[in-house]
This record gives sequence, structure tokens and C-alpha cells, in this order.
Amino acid sequence: MTDNTLAEGKKPSGIPTDVPFLRTIKSYVLRAGRTTIGQAKAYELYGPANLLNYAPGAFNATAAFGRSAPLILEIGFGMGEATAHIAKVRPDDNFLCCEVHEAGVGALLKRIGEQDIHNIRILRHDAVEVIDHMLPEASLDGVHIFFPDPWHKTKHHKRRLLQAELVNKLAKRLKVGGYLHCATDWQPYAEQMMAVISAEKLLVNTGDAAHGGYAAKPDYRPLTKFENRGLKLGHGVWDLVFRRV
Repeated sequence: MTDNTLAEGKKPSGIPTDVPFLRTIKSYVLRAGRTTIGQAKAYELYGPANLLNYAPGAFNATAAFGRSAPLILEIGFGMGEATAHIAKVRPDDNFLCCEVHEAGVGALLKRIGEQDIHNIRILRHDAVEVIDHMLPEASLDGVHIFFPDPWHKTKHHKRRLLQAELVNKLAKRLKVGGYLHCATDWQPYAEQMMAVISAEKLLVNTGDAAHGGYAAKPDYRPLTKFENRGLKLGHGVWDLVFRRV
């Protein structure tokens, strides 16, 4: 279901009218849902300092973060649990995070405020447009894509995020030595990810050949409540870590 409020260019419910970051999203289908009172309050309290406007043109990370530091792009952070954890354990890195869902952005803003996090900036915009129009080549030190929608049905596989064209764009925007870290709990998608990313000549797999090329979970990525529940039920999780050459 498309969010008609956004399609008409109006402010979504629950968000203060004086927060200037919102922009119509035309190329993305949004899930239905509303922010909680706490999430809406987080937009008001923490939005001005942590939300960025989408603006075509080279992204000025130093200005956005108030410092120069390695820049990590995260695509689709859900409710922001893992994002906040990683930013806390890696305080020397800057995290530029793209998410279009209102509740998820509100949830991460709430975590930022409650945990006093200063190295996250959020773009509530389609990540592909951000990559195409804001991130120059060799501008990123890392990319995180954790548990993207697997689009289970075969007829919907074309909608999966990890496709050859996007992987090539990401590879070009990584600095030499930079990394792409993906994770999924859906084995068929893990296998497609492995095939697609392995075919990109600018990237080399750092995983374990004895385990199909998959990597051990890096220490910085936490186990979420959802992931822990799945592991207890015997579900697998696959991490893929590639580096730019």
C-alpha cells in the first residue's frame, strides 16, 4: 500500500510541522503504520540535529557530522536496534543511514536521544537515489545492508535489493579497502547475494571458503531479538563481507 500522505507531499501524521527534512518519495512503496507518541516526540527533540535533507550534489560528511571520520552507509535499518548498537561500539566512525519508514526513523531517533549517540545521521529517502545523486565514487569506507526484504515468491525476486546493478554502484563508491557487509536469515536470498556479489570484479570475498564463502558474524553486528528468536528455532543467519580492491 502506498502512503498517500507522502504521495501528496504532505507531512505524515505524528511529525511536527516545523521539522524540515521530509520530502515526497515517489519511487518507494511504504508499509502502512503510524508512529508511537514516543517516536513522534523523538522527531521533535532529536530530528533537527540528526535528520538530513535529501539534496542532489556531493554529500559533505564533514559538515553533516561536524568532524572528519570514516563514513559507513547503512541501507534500511528497520527499527534501528542494530544501528544504534554499532554506532555505540564504533564511536570513531560516522554512520549515514537511509530508511523510508516513518516509525523506524522515529525509533532510531528515540534510541539516539536515550543513548546519547552523536555519530548517526539519517536520510529518510530512497537509498538508491542517495547513492546515485549524493555519494561520489570512492566516498565510503563501508556499507551495511542487514536483513533486507527477501521477497520470497519467485515472481517477486526482481524486487530484491541486492542486484548486480546496485552492487556495482556500491562497489564504485567504496574506497579501496572499504567493505560491503550484508546479512540475511533467508537461505535462498543468501545464495543469490553470494552469487551476485561474487560476480562483481571490484569486490573480493573475505569469508570462509570452507563455509561456502560466508563470513563469521563480525563482533560489531549484534544479535537482535528477532534474530535470537530465529536461532532458537533453528533458523540460520548468513553474513557476507566483501572488500573493495
